[in-house]
Amino acid sequence: MAEKVLAAVRVGPGKTEIREYPMPDVPADAALMKMEVAGICGTDVKLYQEPPTNKPTIMGHENIGYIAKAGREFTQRKGFKEGDLVFVEHYVSCGKCEWCHLGQYRHCENTNWRTNPDAIRYGYTSDEKPPHLWGGFAQYVYLPWNSVVHRVPKGVTPELAGLVTPMANGVEWSLFDGNVGYNSTVLIQGPGQQGLSQTVICKQAGASLIIVTGTSKDGARLKVAKELGADYVIDVTKEDPLARIMEITGGKGVDVALDCTAGAGTIPILLGIEALKRKAGIIVAQGEMAQFPNFPLEKFTVKFITMKSARGHSFKACELALEQIASKRFPLEKITTHKFGLKDVDLAIRSVGGKPGAVPDVIHASLMPWE
Repeated sequence: MAEKVLAAVRVGPGKTEIREYPMPDVPADAALMKMEVAGICGTDVKLYQEPPTNKPTIMGHENIGYIAKAGREFTQRKGFKEGDLVFVEHYVSCGKCEWCHLGQYRHCENTNWRTNPDAIRYGYTSDEKPPHLWGGFAQYVYLPWNSVVHRVPKGVTPELAGLVTPMANGVEWSLFDGNVGYNSTVLIQGPGQQGLSQTVICKQAGASLIIVTGTSKDGARLKVAKELGADYVIDVTKEDPLARIMEITGGKGVDVALDCTAGAGTIPILLGIEALKRKAGIIVAQGEMAQFPNFPLEKFTVKFITMKSARGHSFKACELALEQIASKRFPLEKITTHKFGLKDVDLAIRSVGGKPGAVPDVIHASLMPWE
């Protein structure tokens, strides 16, 4: 095993540099994971452009790798041994609170970086915190006793396993929060990796109608949405999306509206409210706007709409996502479109964000730390 670890470190807004770290000691209750794939998503784009801290940070929160070294207590407690291919959730929990016992590690205060300055979360925690390797844009990642680890099923490649996080969000948001099931009608706004994952999960759940919306720059992604099971796709820059949705549904609207857009402001929420059925529809929203001026509260309440938060995933959602990937029912390789080496991390993030001069038509990027 190498004595040094290379990592791409965010050192400021829109800037990373390659740094070298010492190989950490691994106590009896911890492990070290050799990274294979770090998925890059829209959250990485946001954290890259607008860092929540000015401290140097190894990004990367969608992490797949092999257990390179495992302490005896770690193996006894978690059942993983050296050589196992695993997915590590980005939440590093306390393991004791109510949320942890429910498998809802995203709600644990130990991993809440917004309110807890000592929180640990992969891709968010500064490299100033020993043993430094708290992100997947590195050759190795440190796994403490309270890391949340899942076994990757046999036959699933590391690159496909890199889709676990968006797929788990698909399970959590559409099934558990949106109650999508047999014969549901669904509007999915945004055909990025998250919207496409929602498409797969809704199709698997038995939705009878799936409508995916995007813009003129999303032509390739909308094509993939159809290949993954969407019944209709709508380019909102070429036609009135509400009129088209009502035409498709015979004026009834949809049961569930899933907002998977990034940086679109209030428009997707407003469209979702209008596109929902007459009574008791559900909106699942990321809600990244700090404020929502002139929110149509009366229409929202008169229609008996329920709004839920599209934030993260549970342990169960990750397990179901892994099973979904292993089933090979859907051509998920159409989502994992591009691979990048560690030295190209800036290009990879900008490409996922669709920035000028970047690689076009990237949906989900796989960062390969050893390339």
